[in-house]
Amino acid sequence: MKQYETVIGLEVHVELATKTKIFCGCSTAFGSAPNSHTCPVCTGMPGSLPVLNKQVVEYAMAVGLATNCKINQNCKFDRKNYFYPDNPQNYQISQLYHPICLDGGIEIETESGLKVIGIHEIHMEEDAGKLIHDDVRDCSIVDYNRSGVPLIEIVSEPDMRSADEVIAYLEKLRLIIQYLGASDCKLNEGSMRADVNLSVREVGATEYGTRTEMKNLNSFRAITRAIENERERQIRILESGEKVIQETRRWDDNKEYSYAMRSKEDAMDYRYFPEPDLVSVVISDEWVESVKLRQPELRDEKLKRYKEEYDIPEYDAKIITNSKKMADIFEEATSICKQPKKVSNWLMVETLRLIKETGTDADNLSFAPVNLAMLIELVEEGKINGAVAKEVFEHIFKEDINPREYVKEHGLESVNDEGELETIVVQIVNDNPQSVADYKAGKTKAIGFLVGQGMKATKGKANPGVLNRLFAEVLNRM
Repeated sequence: MKQYETVIGLEVHVELATKTKIFCGCSTAFGSAPNSHTCPVCTGMPGSLPVLNKQVVEYAMAVGLATNCKINQNCKFDRKNYFYPDNPQNYQISQLYHPICLDGGIEIETESGLKVIGIHEIHMEEDAGKLIHDDVRDCSIVDYNRSGVPLIEIVSEPDMRSADEVIAYLEKLRLIIQYLGASDCKLNEGSMRADVNLSVREVGATEYGTRTEMKNLNSFRAITRAIENERERQIRILESGEKVIQETRRWDDNKEYSYAMRSKEDAMDYRYFPEPDLVSVVISDEWVESVKLRQPELRDEKLKRYKEEYDIPEYDAKIITNSKKMADIFEEATSICKQPKKVSNWLMVETLRLIKETGTDADNLSFAPVNLAMLIELVEEGKINGAVAKEVFEHIFKEDINPREYVKEHGLESVNDEGELETIVVQIVNDNPQSVADYKAGKTKAIGFLVGQGMKATKGKANPGVLNRLFAEVLNRM
């Protein structure tokens, strides 16, 4: 059998985090009642005129700069004509001829090593509405809330050769955009969607094969499975002596199957022409520089700084910085309690455990960093022990409680009075002669049972280390 190479390029659509739409003042809030965020502009009423949202341009520039693109300082909008029920104007305002960003690239890392994936362009455009298909009533209904929501489309070069490289690219892109604050990039809500252009060719061939496009994949799992399935489908076609048809396909992740939607259109089929209702966007050097100056520290820079400044393990730093929210919690909590390793430990152990148990997304963590810092301070001050701290942290994670107030209200402060603890220790020793005999016989593990009894007697509020020392002292005096 011939050996084949997969060639993949992506078109990634990202909804920008503006409060209002790209060409009107309607809200972009997700999850509202259908058709409640609409106006004559975003529903395509005759005579309505678009007005460009400046923040859209700045977010597009920020993403372009962070992905090493050149900023096109004289870019223009074009009208892309097509007819579909979720497109109220019967055209989409986009950028074909003069996009805002060009010729960039980002470095990814997979098991195969480092690789740069080229970015052909980034352009601004408006989103369409959303069709909802009702099988019960055998009809389709449309929600125009999403119509006019600002998008950037990031078009890669065909530089990826596997699903692993695609996922690494998407993860890197998502983190860059999240760190910039340009989008939340929630695939499950559609604020980040990927179209996969894929072809196969014999290993060593220089010409690309015929590509297909799979539209609007919105989970990494679906993207991986769709790529693997489409690669196998095209190889089967070529091995049977037939030709791959250039077409748009829809992936059904539940059925693990893709089906043809339509033959692939060329750009001319959309009858693009310059958008007559919008002037060119002229971007001055000063405007570009002002966006550059506001660029935050991105993940790669943060990783390097964490290793130098905080001396935490590289593995911990990678996990923490893989979520902007977790990185923000780490830095703010550390700035308060000055204990970077302990903050890291709480995030890496208890936080990740509770994230897994509750099915919480790391980007949706809702507890205040000051409460984690306060908990660490309580442990350092000896006010609570480790077991109590874990109990309190669960309430911080779920309810964002103030740990000092919670410990006081529930009587969880450690028993640190050694006189009081010694009285308890003596009583336990007198009540457990067998354990005493075992200890005297050289079975030092017997002291563990006694310490456990001491923790039980103090309702878990004693310091285990102090109890261990007091038991040893009392037993050695006998």
